[in-house]
Amino acid sequence: MHFNIPSRALYRVFGTLVLFISILYPAAAQQLTGTVVDKATNSPLIGANAAWKGTTKGTSTDATGSFSLQLSDAVTPEIIVSYLGYKPDTIDVSGKTAIMISLSPTSSLKEVVVEGQQTRYSALTPTNSQIITTRDLEKSACCNLAESFETNASVEVSTTDAVSGAKQIQMLGLDGSYTLLTTDNVPALRGLSTPYRLNYLSGTYIESIDIIKGMGSVLNGYESISGQVNVKLKDPEKSERLYLNLYGNSLAKFDANLNVSAQVSPKWSTILMLHSDHLGNRVDRNKDGFMDLALGTHHNVYNKWKYTHGDWVSEFGINALRETKLGGQMDYVKGEPVGPNQRYGTESETDRLSFYNKTSYTFPGRPYQSLGFISSGVHHKFNSLYGRRAYNGEQNTGDLRFIFQSIIGHTGHTYKVGASFLYDDYTERLEQTRLARTEQVPGIFAEYIFNNAENLTIVAGARTDFHNLYGTVFTPRLNVKYDLTQNTIFRVAAGKGFRVANPIAENTAALVSNRAFTFRETLEPEKAWNLGGSFTQYFELGGRPGAFITDYYYTTFQNQVVADMFSSANQVEFYNLQGRSFSRSFQAELQYEVLKGFDVKTAYKYYDVQTTYNGTLQQRPMIPQHRFFVNLGFATPFDKWRADLTTQYFGQMPLAYMEGHSGAANVRQSDAFYTLNGQVSRAFKRWEIYVGGENLLNFRQPEAIRGADNPFGPNFDASMVWGPITGRVIYAGMRFKIE
Repeated sequence: MHFNIPSRALYRVFGTLVLFISILYPAAAQQLTGTVVDKATNSPLIGANAAWKGTTKGTSTDATGSFSLQLSDAVTPEIIVSYLGYKPDTIDVSGKTAIMISLSPTSSLKEVVVEGQQTRYSALTPTNSQIITTRDLEKSACCNLAESFETNASVEVSTTDAVSGAKQIQMLGLDGSYTLLTTDNVPALRGLSTPYRLNYLSGTYIESIDIIKGMGSVLNGYESISGQVNVKLKDPEKSERLYLNLYGNSLAKFDANLNVSAQVSPKWSTILMLHSDHLGNRVDRNKDGFMDLALGTHHNVYNKWKYTHGDWVSEFGINALRETKLGGQMDYVKGEPVGPNQRYGTESETDRLSFYNKTSYTFPGRPYQSLGFISSGVHHKFNSLYGRRAYNGEQNTGDLRFIFQSIIGHTGHTYKVGASFLYDDYTERLEQTRLARTEQVPGIFAEYIFNNAENLTIVAGARTDFHNLYGTVFTPRLNVKYDLTQNTIFRVAAGKGFRVANPIAENTAALVSNRAFTFRETLEPEKAWNLGGSFTQYFELGGRPGAFITDYYYTTFQNQVVADMFSSANQVEFYNLQGRSFSRSFQAELQYEVLKGFDVKTAYKYYDVQTTYNGTLQQRPMIPQHRFFVNLGFATPFDKWRADLTTQYFGQMPLAYMEGHSGAANVRQSDAFYTLNGQVSRAFKRWEIYVGGENLLNFRQPEAIRGADNPFGPNFDASMVWGPITGRVIYAGMRFKIE
C-alpha cells in the first residue's frame, strides 16, 4: 500500500524540535556533563554524588545516571565521584565537557536490603505521575487490575451494569477508553478487550503502576487523551523465587495465584505467573430475581524471559487466557432457547493470546545512546449474549516501534527519534449489524528533552502518522517541569490525541437493556486537545514528611463519537459530535505521616463533564461532580502488622432512565453515597495472612435494574449503575514468599 507523505507534515514534526535545539544548544559549552555507571554491568547509578574537588559545589545523578556541573564553579580541573557501596574516584577533566565514570563496588560491604517509604508522587518526572507501589497493592485484595486502584484517588473504577460484571476505569472524568493502558510501556488491553480488560491482569503479576495525567509521550502512540496507566509487570531478575497467594470471600469467589522465577543462566532469567479464579455461587441479596454478580471462571498464564549480555538487553513475554462468564436471572441456564418462558441472561466466552518483545542495545562507552526495538501482537476473540442479542467479535493487532536515543553535546540535551507501524483488524457482529475495518498506520516521531540539571525540564514531541482510512494525523505534545525550589514543583502539559472508537465494545452496558443500537451516520475518529498542569509541594511538619498536590486539566473534543441515551428512551444513538464536548477536572490531595508508621491521604475531586446531545449541551451521565477520598494506613516496624481503611464519598450523578415507549429519556439524579473498605494483615518470616472487607457500610443501589420483573419488556434497563450492587463483602487470604 502506498502512502503519500506531505512535506508540510514533516516540517511540522521537526519544526518545534529544531527551535528548542537552536535556542538551548549554546549552553553546552558552559557545563561539564557526565554519566556514572556500574563498571561491571554498565548500568546507570542513580543518586551518585559528583562535586568539584576543593569546593562544596556538587550535584547528584538523575534517573539515567547523568549529571552536570557548571565549569565556572571549578577551582581545580578535578571532580570527586562517590556512591554508597562503591569505591570513590577522582577524575581529571582538563579540556573535557562530557565524560563517563565507571565505579567499582567495594568488596567490604555485604548486600543490604533497605525498605522504606517511596514517594507516591514522583519529583523527577516531567509529567504529573503517581506511583502505586507493591506495598500499596497489598493494602487491598488486588485480585486483578480493577482492584488495584482502591487506595488511589486519581483513578476511579466503576461497574458498567448490574448484570454482566464488566468494569471500567475513569480518569479526568472521561471513560477508560480515553486512557492509554500499557504493560511495561507496551500498549495493551485496548480495542475489543475494553469491557472486561481490567480482569485480564492479575494483581500478583504487578510490580507497580504508574499513573500519568494529561498527555504522555508520543513514543507510545497517538491514542492517549486523558492520560496513561502503565503497569510494570514483575521482573524475572528481581522477583521472588516463589510467590503464592490464595484468596476467598463471602460470595464464595476463590482465587489462586502462583509465581515462580529462576535465573536459568548468567544471561537468562524467567518468571512464570499463573492465575485462576472461580465464582459459582448465585447470590441475590436485593431480591430482584437477578444475580448480583456474574458467575465466571478465569484461567491466565503469563511467562516472561529476560536476556542480558553486555550492551544487549531483551525481554520476551507471552500471555494466554480464557474466561467464561454467566449472569442474569437466578435460574438462568446457559444456552436457553428463545421462547415465552425464556429467562434473561448474559453469557461471554473470551480467548486471548498476546506476546511482546523489547530489545535494546547501548553503545559501548555511551550509556546515553541506545537503539530500541519493540514488537507486540494480540489475538482476541469473544462470543457473548445479552438477552436475545448476540454480540461477537475478533481483533488481531500487530505493533512495531523502532527508537534511537542520543544526546546533543551533553546529557542536558537528549533526543529520541523513531518509526512505528500499527496493524489493527477488527470484526464485530451485533445481531444483524456487522462492523469491520482494517487499519494500517505507519508513523514517525521525535522527542526532545532539555534538562538544565537544576530546575527546568522540557519534553517536546511530535509524531505524524499516515492512516490508510483517515489520512495524515499530526500529534504534538509538550510537558514542562519547573522546580521553584527543591520541594516546590510546577508542571504544565498540553497536547493532542487521536483515536478510532469501538462504539459497541465501549458501550456494552447499554446492551443490558432493551435499547436498540442505532448509527445515524458514518462515524469519524475522535480528536481532542488536553491542557493542564499541577503544583506539588513537599514539606516536613513535626519531623514527619508530607506532600500537597493539586492539578487542573481541561479536555476539549474536536470530534467525539457520541453515545446518546438522552434523546430517545428506547435507543442508543451513535453520531459524530455536533457542538461542544469537554471535561474540566480539578483535584487536590494531601499526604502526611501523622505519626511514625501512620499515614493519612485525603483528596477532593471536582468534575464538569458536558457533551452536546441532539443540539443540547448536558452533563454526561454516570459521572459525579464531587468526590472525597480518605485513606488511613498504619504499619508497625518491618510491616509486621498493617491496617488500612479507605472511605469515599460520591456525589450525585445524572442518569437517563427509560420511560414509556417513545419520546426522550427521563433525566434523573442518583443518590449521594459513601463506601468504606478496610484490611488488616499480619506478616511472619515468609507468610502473610490478611482479612478485609469491601463496602463495609453495606450500601446498595436501590432498584439497580429497572423493569426486572419483565426483562424482555420495553422498560428493562440494567445500565444505569451508579453504586455498589453486591453490598458488604468480607474476604481473607494468605501470601507465601521465598526470596
